[in-house]
Amino acid sequence: MPYQPTRRALLGAGALAPLATAAPPAQAALKTSARIVIAGSGLGGIAVANRLARLLDGAKITIVDRKEEHNYQPGYTLVATGVWPVDKVRDRNADYQPAGVEWVKDMVAGFDPAANTVITASGTRIPYDFLVVAIGVQLDYAQIEGMDVDAIGSDKAPGLTSVYPSPQAAQATWAAMQAFTAKGGNAVMTLPATPLKCAGAPLKMSFMLRDRLLKAGTLDRSKIHFQSALGNVFGVKVVNDNVLERWKTLGIDVEFSRKLAAIDIGARRATFITPEGDKQEMPYDFIHVVPPMRAPDAVKGSELAWKDGPFAAGGWLEVDKSTLQHRRYPNVFGIGDINGTPRGKTAATVKKSAPIVAHNLVQVIAGRQADEAFDGYTSCPLITREGSAMLIEFDYEGRLTPSLPFIEPLNDSFFAWLMKYRMLKPAYMAVLKGRV
Repeated sequence: MPYQPTRRALLGAGALAPLATAAPPAQAALKTSARIVIAGSGLGGIAVANRLARLLDGAKITIVDRKEEHNYQPGYTLVATGVWPVDKVRDRNADYQPAGVEWVKDMVAGFDPAANTVITASGTRIPYDFLVVAIGVQLDYAQIEGMDVDAIGSDKAPGLTSVYPSPQAAQATWAAMQAFTAKGGNAVMTLPATPLKCAGAPLKMSFMLRDRLLKAGTLDRSKIHFQSALGNVFGVKVVNDNVLERWKTLGIDVEFSRKLAAIDIGARRATFITPEGDKQEMPYDFIHVVPPMRAPDAVKGSELAWKDGPFAAGGWLEVDKSTLQHRRYPNVFGIGDINGTPRGKTAATVKKSAPIVAHNLVQVIAGRQADEAFDGYTSCPLITREGSAMLIEFDYEGRLTPSLPFIEPLNDSFFAWLMKYRMLKPAYMAVLKGRV
């Protein structure tokens, strides 16, 4: 039989987890006067900044982003389902940026790669020798007629939820979930057809809503309908099949090729469209809206975006999927959600790719070729109920790549839950500081 650790052993592992990854070995810093601009101050942008600050001697590093609050976005589903308080996902960007880095508190509005220039919302033009694009995704709620993000969880829109926009929206989603589970009713969960950051979040929300209904004693007078705009609910087939089998047992209905097109928040009615253009209206007492996602306009409207192929429609950054170097502008690299790659819009993706981006950029500054390759590693601790989760890890090819020998990726366990609940934020912070 495979090794089955005890609960006490797992708790001990949780306490030691932050020590399990060592800091990168020290190496001589490359002397350079290069001007490096990092667009964006999420996990990817700050992680690369911290690494470059150690790897380079004399470089001028500039971070461009107006956001002063740093949000631990992998924790939003925990806030939205009542597991964490909202304060656990809120920090300050100033606490994590390396000393000596210039911080331009303005939003990136455009890129002029031919002139090696970043343009800010105030019209400032910032020149660079090298650029790292880390501006994340655009949550395109505007594609859903009638959607009002500000109304999430409010009396104006009872039952309207979405975990993605902000900590406040996650907190409001939990309030709406509590109100719904107290009475029960008709729940509608959605999934768009675009690439997603944290593609497991819609599934986690569905599993946890069912768990909350069960605990509240209202499951027998409730129904959960999952509406996917795709032909699946998860892009890795073995995971997709596993989830669908679980949902069949749990009584969660699934319909495919149903795109959320409109929502009447007053009447509590959602409209879905099929590929043939047929409309289907669904009443709801609770709805979780997952918006279509695309590249922000700053990239989408620039020469840095893909011009053809599967990533062109979303305006994603045109990078080589292995080196994460821009395919047409070799002094530009991308990290995180903005990249137009087959997979990889999770914090775990940044953990694996930040050292590669930093290394490859230093190679290019030194006049050498980018020589480290990213395999598309993505991880999703997929919560199945409070106290249990599956730890799903996979690569560009959709192959499962489990990293812990005592965890079966398609079996839910307390340890995978413990990782999500207790261990992953300390690991995230280590990535943010450039330590792992």
